[in-house]
Amino acid sequence: MGPTARKVGGRFTYADYLTWPSDERWEIIGGEAYAMTPAPTTRHQEVSGSIFALFRSYFKGKQCNVLYAPTDVVLDDSNVVQPDILVVCNGSKLTEANVQGAPDLVVEILSPSTGVKDKREKKALYERFGVREYMIVDPEHDMVERFVLSEGRYGAGDVIGWTETLPVAIFPELVLNLWEVLGKELPPEEGDALLGQ
Repeated sequence: MGPTARKVGGRFTYADYLTWPSDERWEIIGGEAYAMTPAPTTRHQEVSGSIFALFRSYFKGKQCNVLYAPTDVVLDDSNVVQPDILVVCNGSKLTEANVQGAPDLVVEILSPSTGVKDKREKKALYERFGVREYMIVDPEHDMVERFVLSEGRYGAGDVIGWTETLPVAIFPELVLNLWEVLGKELPPEEGDALLGQ
């Protein structure tokens, strides 16, 4: 099967998912099963690690939990996903096996095989289940697209370039320097301007 392969044979549930080989990674969205292969690139993992480290440091000692893939998030019986990074502030959603219900914040890091799914199916899914903030990090184009839930909808979203800072909307004291997250160096004049703020 190719990188965007789907299992065939009807609609799948979490019960089906639990029977699949443990060395395969899948997600179920609307009852359809999507392959989580090939493995992430090293750049994907570096960006993911940077964001996770920042989040872990910020939330240390706070009531929210920061988790990373592969962690199963069971939204309902027909929707099971493994976000790259997630923040869950309601401890009752955490079980030994998985997260039950919508995280507060989800970060997905695009790769060629997951880009369309992350921007379309997952965005609609996270909006429907009430994920308060959804960030799509695009390492290839050095940018982040961010959606914040308002009255049950995400709206147009914000696009933030790599030379900018990104305050997390639902945790405004948490600010990401995107050049650091994306492993880039600011040109000297931009760095000086930011230091002068």
